[in-house]
Amino acid sequence: MKISAVIIFLYLLVYQAYSQTIGFTPSWAKEVVWYQIFPERFRNGDLSNDPPLASQFHAWPHDTVSAWQIHPWTSDWYALQPWEKANGKSLNYNITRRRYGGDLQGIIDQLPYLKQLGISAIYLNPIFWSPSHHKYDGFMYHHVDPYLGPNPKADIAQIAKETYHDPSTWTWTSADTLALSLIKKCHALGIRIIFDGVFNHLGSGSPPFQDILINQQNSAYRDWFMIKSWNDSVAGTSFAYDGWFGVPSLPEIKEDKFGIVDGPRQYILASTERWMNPKNGDLSYGIDGWRLDVAFCVDHAFWKWWRKEVRRINPEAYLTAEVIDELPKVKPYLQGDEFDAIMNYNFAFACADFFVSEKTRISASDFVAQLDNLRSAYAEEVSFVQQNLFGSHDSNRLNSHIVNKDFARYANWGDYFGKSRSENPAYQTRKPTEEEYNIQKLFAVFQMCYLGAPMIYYGDEAGMWGANDPDCRKPMVWSDLTYTDEIFKADGSKYAQPQPVSVRKQTFEHYQKLIQIRNSEKALQLGTLDWAIVLDDKEIIGFKRSFQGEEVLVLVNNSTSDQLLPLSLAGNWRDLYANVPVNLKKKLPISAKGFYILKKQR
Repeated sequence: MKISAVIIFLYLLVYQAYSQTIGFTPSWAKEVVWYQIFPERFRNGDLSNDPPLASQFHAWPHDTVSAWQIHPWTSDWYALQPWEKANGKSLNYNITRRRYGGDLQGIIDQLPYLKQLGISAIYLNPIFWSPSHHKYDGFMYHHVDPYLGPNPKADIAQIAKETYHDPSTWTWTSADTLALSLIKKCHALGIRIIFDGVFNHLGSGSPPFQDILINQQNSAYRDWFMIKSWNDSVAGTSFAYDGWFGVPSLPEIKEDKFGIVDGPRQYILASTERWMNPKNGDLSYGIDGWRLDVAFCVDHAFWKWWRKEVRRINPEAYLTAEVIDELPKVKPYLQGDEFDAIMNYNFAFACADFFVSEKTRISASDFVAQLDNLRSAYAEEVSFVQQNLFGSHDSNRLNSHIVNKDFARYANWGDYFGKSRSENPAYQTRKPTEEEYNIQKLFAVFQMCYLGAPMIYYGDEAGMWGANDPDCRKPMVWSDLTYTDEIFKADGSKYAQPQPVSVRKQTFEHYQKLIQIRNSEKALQLGTLDWAIVLDDKEIIGFKRSFQGEEVLVLVNNSTSDQLLPLSLAGNWRDLYANVPVNLKKKLPISAKGFYILKKQR
């Protein structure tokens, strides 16, 4: 009996550990195609709420005096407007001051566009009140930026009546209500939506930090930030604090051995509940999860605690993190007790080495080995929900990466981040050529068919291009707008030929067809992955996705030569992309930069 009791006890311990790490990702996250939206640059749906210059007071470059106007949406990106020329400042100085007026109404208005594309999940860059265009320097987490909503003046007055750290005083502003409407409309269309959480720091204009500046040690928020010294004439000290990576406009939230300390911790929890369960039980009005900014800057202890709270509110919530690092440093975040996934830059790095690089291109077998290594690093279910991306608001766009294919290696993140900016004379900011668009086309095939959840950065499907921040944040191109050709380069010189800006219809249709195929084939969402063919000499890879008797075979020719595939597979197959039958009992011709998405017919 004693031995049996010990065995049962050990079994329960093992089962508890097992249950905490297996089955921890939400099932819906395996089946979606993500679309990342940078709100200020997506669509200006309400001209009446465009932010005034004064709203930038706490944002770099802290210039609310020089002449300024809302920037023309369709203007030449590198061309300085008359009011920008007048201040005599640099291009980047002026680009940072620009506001284009993108807002929540603009996103709502374009939901049919996303549905037409086939999108089933949105990752929304920060929308909480902030003075910058990027909004990673938020004033708060519990209110949407008034200038993203329909009545900024009334919202600001309403917020001023509340007590920041007391949720019982919080009300719903018109911008908040519009955000809830956006969530509801997304859900009605079968689209999930997650918000960006920036819990490592607040902006220096946030009410808690402003209260500290005024009241110093007597502030109710004195323990919220990493304060190093106070203004004290007796002690001879002046006020000093830690800013995120030394940036003074981003004061870091205080942490101890338990992670974020109690004051801001409770505020974060209240804000989390507010957006996940705004109707006290009707989760259809709440967001479906969170993307966490600079998650590596917050202690693991906090994420473990916060995940439990998130899953208490919504057991199907999805949590993804920004952790750009080598596998040993990424793995601790994905053990089932913190995040479900990360923004999968390591996938992007491998794809850049194989699909984009030419002089330093890795072999097909090395590419496969890299991907296998990534998948084997985590529980299998993690690989299915990873956000497989290429570019984002923090990197040059996919198409510009292709244009600049050999000047640096993407996997060397810090080095590449600096070199891929437009002020680098070696970086080309031109429009891609037809040949370069074909490389994007091939990458998109792989991204949509490979194991994991593909994520598109807004505008990539329309053929947009741009260098690293801030040029990856150009206003979205829309088919109902007429855009000025790009004539100017970043250094003020001109292109030999104007660079036309418009929606590239064939790129959109390519993405649309690929997404339709992925959405209709469970094998591409939930299927196992087996490599079918890996030919280094021909730069060809092929893999099979299998699920409940369904088989999809994906073949990619990454070379610049037409090839014959040495395949001999039984059964009848159909090309899902071209919608024609294919005979795999003899050698199959595959064109340069060509592909097949083949389904075995029953």
